[in-house]
Amino acid sequence: MMNLTVLTNLLTELRFIGLREALSAQAQNEHWEDLPFYDRLHVLLEAEQLSRKNARLTMRLRQARLHHCVGMETLDFGSARHLSKLLCLELMQCRWVRAPQNILITGATGTGKTYLACALAHQACIQGYTSRYYRLPRLLQELTIAEHTGMLPQSLKNLSQIDVLVLDDWGLSPLLDTHRRYLLELLDDRYHQRATVITSQLPVKHWHEYIGEVTLADAILDRLVHQAQQIALQGASLRAKKEGSEEHGKEKEMTTHTITKEVE
Repeated sequence: MMNLTVLTNLLTELRFIGLREALSAQAQNEHWEDLPFYDRLHVLLEAEQLSRKNARLTMRLRQARLHHCVGMETLDFGSARHLSKLLCLELMQCRWVRAPQNILITGATGTGKTYLACALAHQACIQGYTSRYYRLPRLLQELTIAEHTGMLPQSLKNLSQIDVLVLDDWGLSPLLDTHRRYLLELLDDRYHQRATVITSQLPVKHWHEYIGEVTLADAILDRLVHQAQQIALQGASLRAKKEGSEEHGKEKEMTTHTITKEVE
């Protein structure tokens, strides 16, 4: 009879990690021996399948480079934010990715635009889609370098194949003529092919003015805004609220410490 150690080593060599761990668990529990062979095999194969799914998800999340690696269930649905829970439940189904449909998220600083965009991309990764997060100014810098090194066509091709592309901080810095060209080529490649999520402090109605050049602005917005889902977040800064809460907690801790010390 084959030794368990030899078998687990073989499974490790074959990279059947989930199956190996499940087999080790079965070996430590004598009750598994009461089950028919095919039932035990089914459990082992399911463990391997789950292990591979988790490994692929981990890889997708690593490649996404999300600014926040958070789930949709962590979102704040306070009434002041005007963020519909029903809408987010619909977005969790990722039909917008399959459509594909763009998501445009606007709002003041600290209202959770980036957080929401990353939660959407995270959910897409869970559903089996590829995602990638960029701050728009950084992406434009990378594309500029790519053009100077002759890698621009390949860079644009790679971006066109990402299922969910997150462009954060749209409108934060002025656009050069080359930037407008990069955006047009990028969005043209993705139009009706892949979903794009954009966050911006600027309301969508001001994006044409931000892009600047009338003809290119028309072309870019036509590919970006057409049939897009727009989400306008409102309310006070969540970041300031969180920092205020943490500061209050520190003050409370210091007060408690002082009182305890005086009693002693």
